Amino acid sequence: MSTSTPNAISTPSTISTPSTSPTITTDALIIGFGKGGKTLAAKLSAAGRKVVVAEASANMYGGTCINIGCLPSKSLILSAEQARRDGANSTPETREAAFEAAIKEKRRVTSMLRDKNYHKLADQDNITVITGRAHFTGPHSVEIATAEGPVAVTASKIFINTGATPRIPDIPGIRTTPGVYTSTGLMDLDDMPQRLVIIGSGFIGLEFASMFADFGTAVTVLQHNAEFLPREDADVAAAIRAQLEAQGVKFLFNADTKAIAPAADGGVRLSVAVKGMTRGASQACDSTPAGTGNAHTDITGATGTTDTATTTSPTGNPTDHATMSHVQTKPSDDGEPRFAEPAEARFCLTTDAVLVATGRTPNVEGLHLEAAGVELTERGAVKVDELLRTTAADIWALGDVNGGPQHTYISLDDYRVVWSQLNGSARPYTVKDRKHVPSSTFLATPYSRVGLNEREAKAAGLDYVVKRLPVAAVPKAQVMRRPDGLMKAIVERNTGRILGAMLLSVESHEVINIVKLAMDLDAPASTLRDMVFTHPTIAEALNDLFA
Repeated sequence: MSTSTPNAISTPSTISTPSTSPTITTDALIIGFGKGGKTLAAKLSAAGRKVVVAEASANMYGGTCINIGCLPSKSLILSAEQARRDGANSTPETREAAFEAAIKEKRRVTSMLRDKNYHKLADQDNITVITGRAHFTGPHSVEIATAEGPVAVTASKIFINTGATPRIPDIPGIRTTPGVYTSTGLMDLDDMPQRLVIIGSGFIGLEFASMFADFGTAVTVLQHNAEFLPREDADVAAAIRAQLEAQGVKFLFNADTKAIAPAADGGVRLSVAVKGMTRGASQACDSTPAGTGNAHTDITGATGTTDTATTTSPTGNPTDHATMSHVQTKPSDDGEPRFAEPAEARFCLTTDAVLVATGRTPNVEGLHLEAAGVELTERGAVKVDELLRTTAADIWALGDVNGGPQHTYISLDDYRVVWSQLNGSARPYTVKDRKHVPSSTFLATPYSRVGLNEREAKAAGLDYVVKRLPVAAVPKAQVMRRPDGLMKAIVERNTGRILGAMLLSVESHEVINIVKLAMDLDAPASTLRDMVFTHPTIAEALNDLFA
C-alpha cells in the first residue's frame, strides 16, 4: 500500500517563521492550531492583543478535526455510502475507482479548509503563525523549533491546545510493520485494501469498519473482551452489531493480538490469541513461515465458546476476509492438546491492512511541561481545574489535551470557558456549567446519544420509564428508504424529566441536538411529545418516542 502526503496549501514559506528576530514577546501564545485555540486567537486579536500561534505541522493548520479527524472521515463515509447505493462496491474495478475518487475529494476538502484556516489567522495584523514544535523553557517562555532555526517566545499568557494522538498498544511489530495504520494513515491510502483487520471495537474503529465495508473491503474487527460496546444498553449494542454484520463486518471477541509481522504476499500477519475457543492443535503463527504451511480458513470457520460472527463478506466471498490459519494449543504430557482455564486458541491472521483503533491519548510529548510547572493527571492529560487553568499561573489547557471529552465542539466550549475569564465576566463560565454533552457515531445508520442510558440510570438508582420506537415506524425514514434502527429514551417517572436518549437512526446526529436543548432547558418529556414539527421529518418522531 502506498500513502500520499496531503496537498500542500498556498502558504508562503516566509510567513511560517518571522525572519526579523529570533525572539518574540507577545501577549498570548497558543500552542496548537485546534478548534479552541484558533477561535481564542481570533478573539484575542479582535480585542487588540498580540498573539503567536505555534503549530508543529503545516499539514495541521486548523487542527485535528479538519485535517485528520471529523471532516475527512465524514467525507469518506459519505463517499462510501454513495458507492454502496450506486453498487460501485460490487467489483474490484468499480471499488478501486470509487475509493480513488473518495480520497481525491477528501484531499480537496481538507486542503481547502486548511488553507482557509491558516489565512483566517495569519492574515491578521495581530497574529503571527509559526510552524514548528514548541517546548517550554520556563513559566512564561517557550522555544519553537522551526525549519529555519529556533524561535524564542515570551508570553504573558500561554494556552496549550495540542490535542491528542492515537494510542499505540505495546504489541511486537506494531510500529515497524508496513501496512499497519492509525486512522490518520488509513484515511490517506492511494489504494483500497481488499481485507482490513481493525484492532479495537470502540466507536472510532466501528466508524472505519462501516465505511470500509461500504467501499467493499472485507473487514474483521478484533475485540479484546467478550462484550460488544459494554457501556451501551444491550438492546442498542445488539442493534448496532446487527447493522455492521449486515454490512459484512465480522467480529472476533476475546481476541488478544500477540505480534504483528510482514506477510510474504506483502500483507500483514497477526498472531492472535482467542480465549474460550477450542480447536485442534496445529502450527503456531510464529513457527509457520509467512505464506507457507497450513491452508487458511475463513475467520468464521473458527468454532468454540467464543462469540464469532458468521455473516458473509460484502463481496459474497468469505475468503476475502482476513484469513486465519489453524490454532496451536499447549500439548499435555501425552501429546494431546491441553487447554488452560479458560482455553486459549492461537491463530495466524493474514490481511492487507491493519487499523489500530485503541483510543487516543493527550499529546504532551516533547512539551517539557515540567519547565513551566505544569502537572499531568494519572492518565497523562494536562491537569486543569474547572476554569481550565493548569497548575502554573497564566497557563491554560484547551481541548483533548486536558483529558475532557474528545470532541471538537468540546474544544470550542473550552474556548468559552477561557474567554469568559479574559473578557472580565463577573462570573466566568466553567466546565461544571457544561450540560448534557451529546455524541454521534457515523455508522451506516448513525448512532447518537445524550445523557444517561438505561444501564446508567439503573446504576444510579433512579426511578425511570423507558420509551422505545422502531425507526421503521417513522414515515420519513420509510420515504428515505432508511427504516433500520431504534429510538430509545429514559424519562424520570414522577417528574417527566428527560434523563437521556439513544437514537440509532438516519439523521440522528441532527435530531439529538433537539433532545439536548430540551434537557438543557429542563423541559419535560411532554414538551417534545406535544411539539409541532414539520412533516415529514425524522425530528417529528420525537412526538411518538416521548408519548
